Amino acid sequence: MALASKYKADIRVPECPARTLFTFNTGIPESDPNCPLTLVSMCYTSTQLQLDFTAYNETNFYFDPKQETNEDIWEYEVVEAFIYKGTDDPQTYFEYEVNPNNVTYNSFVYNPSRTRADGAPFDHALIADPFADGFGVDTKLDKQNHTWKSTNTIPLALFNGENPKGSTWRMNFFRTVTSPKTYPDQQLCGWKNTNAANFHITSAFGTVSFV
Repeated sequence: MALASKYKADIRVPECPARTLFTFNTGIPESDPNCPLTLVSMCYTSTQLQLDFTAYNETNFYFDPKQETNEDIWEYEVVEAFIYKGTDDPQTYFEYEVNPNNVTYNSFVYNPSRTRADGAPFDHALIADPFADGFGVDTKLDKQNHTWKSTNTIPLALFNGENPKGSTWRMNFFRTVTSPKTYPDQQLCGWKNTNAANFHITSAFGTVSFV
């Protein structure tokens, strides 16, 4: 179902060095006014998506220093992007995460129910060597100002999506917040509210046009 094609794009992403900027602080599933602010900055080249996150109002910078690439960093504090080339509510899409320790999680998600429904198939196909494949990440902490920023590069060939100008994609963006006192409980924050404690509801993905 190409539901997104009925609507104007939520975001128009320009070619670099121009940037589009947007923020979110919505709690998921409820509209929690205490969700910390997150800024997303995006642009593209012919071969790469440039995706930066700035996480404000950070108090804990909480991660497991033992975790490495593609381990379960989502159990702690991360920022996330779910990305799909096309306008449908996707059943397969890319999940990208980064934590304050500059560790990333890179995987395609197989979610045929579009909701991660109980009893339905749900699987991940990891990108085993993202840096050899053209990914880039640089994350810096500013503890004095309660902020961390991650600058990320994702190869568009991953989606057969080089030279994306004129195309419309579906995406959503998230942030998880926790602390040594509250772990494993998390505060869930997002750009487009899934209305459930579940990021994998693809009808909620926003529309992103490359211009």
